[in-house]
Amino acid sequence: MIEKKHLEALRAIVGKENIYDDKAHMIAYSYDATRTRFEPDAVVFPRHEEDVSKILKYCNDNKIVITPRGAGSGFTGGALPANGGIVLAMEKHMNKILEVDTQNMVAVVQPGVINKDLQKHVEALGLFYPPDPASEEYSTLGGNVSENAGGMRAAKYGLTKDYVMALRAVRTNGDIIRAGKRTIKDVAGYNVAGILIASEGTLAVITELTLKLIPKPKFKKTYMGIFPSVNNAMNAVFKSLSAGANPVAMEFLDKLVIEALIEKLGVNLPKDAGGVLVGDVDGNVPEEVEFQLKTLEESFRANGAVEFRVAKDEDEAKELWYARRNASQSITIYGNKKLNEDISVPRSMLPEALEKIYAIGERYNFKIPCFGHAGDGNIHVNVMIDISQIDEGHKCIEEIFQEVVKMGGTLSGEHGIGTSKAPFMSIAFNEQELQLFRDIKKAFDPNNILNPNKMGL
Repeated sequence: MIEKKHLEALRAIVGKENIYDDKAHMIAYSYDATRTRFEPDAVVFPRHEEDVSKILKYCNDNKIVITPRGAGSGFTGGALPANGGIVLAMEKHMNKILEVDTQNMVAVVQPGVINKDLQKHVEALGLFYPPDPASEEYSTLGGNVSENAGGMRAAKYGLTKDYVMALRAVRTNGDIIRAGKRTIKDVAGYNVAGILIASEGTLAVITELTLKLIPKPKFKKTYMGIFPSVNNAMNAVFKSLSAGANPVAMEFLDKLVIEALIEKLGVNLPKDAGGVLVGDVDGNVPEEVEFQLKTLEESFRANGAVEFRVAKDEDEAKELWYARRNASQSITIYGNKKLNEDISVPRSMLPEALEKIYAIGERYNFKIPCFGHAGDGNIHVNVMIDISQIDEGHKCIEEIFQEVVKMGGTLSGEHGIGTSKAPFMSIAFNEQELQLFRDIKKAFDPNNILNPNKMGL
């Protein structure tokens, strides 16, 4: 528990209306999407960067643990106060869009801005911020950067890291640093911004982001390919891209997901379908969109597709996307507990990766429905178990990680490591690499007060 004198010192920094240690706040800030709970000792709402600096310096001097938090929507425990201390909640005050520079196509925002709010704001100006995590309606941009969030549009437009031009952050000693510039080219000094992206709040607290924008594409269409097997669909992914297709999104559903969607939600898909690919294509002229659709259809059919659908309007587009957007809720028919992982492999390895995943599931007698971002090699693996099988479920996940890493893949494509995947870090990294991570952590946070024991560090 934090001593009263420390709470009084923090109140003097932020004001009594911006720090709470009552039970209601402790519960509200104790969990994220993992459903795991760790109660903090207090929740502090900084009003601005100067508050963050003073809070960090005080906590560093007094060895008080701090966990930075955005919306708490993460799937791996990155924002959980697993060691007590204070939660530094950024959403209440530090949630402003500070500037949109339409000439240089740059947005400057505070970390508590909701992803979708920025998208809507810049699209009204004819600009586009592509990163679109599934949590875009409520996740914050600071959280997106801290986890390097992905999304369905990553197939064409990349991840959050591809849009961070510069940032401001506060180190644990209170020092305010700038990393990066709002220029297209910048090769002066170390890439400190790159180190802070995906660091899960373990190195410094981000207080401002300078984000790259692009012109909003003028035309878009939605497509769906239906295949006799998921293997056909996975081969169509990398072969279509090699043939010149450049879809905004290329999402997939396997046979187990398709069957669950039909049974639970009555989705309009053939009962004998083994795999589905759904996504969007866009462009600035209609001919560009039609070329993309033609390339996809030819490649899909060459790889066994039995049907290729193109939405005629927005309502039909929503109907095609309905299956993908409801995949996660449909698969609850297979078990009362879902172990949800987000492994990533080179796209050409997708057929082999899924074959290995299903084989591991058969050995453990678990159903493993899979769906996700095939266009960038990111698979959402769902090991469906009863709660009594949790230990076997984790062994199953460990075997999947081992196979994925052998293929040149990684433990996470977008959810991060946090507490959930920390025990598996040694599968993906050798001891020398893990020690380098620890050295970087120590350089930024020598007293280990900032989100300690995350990512296995």
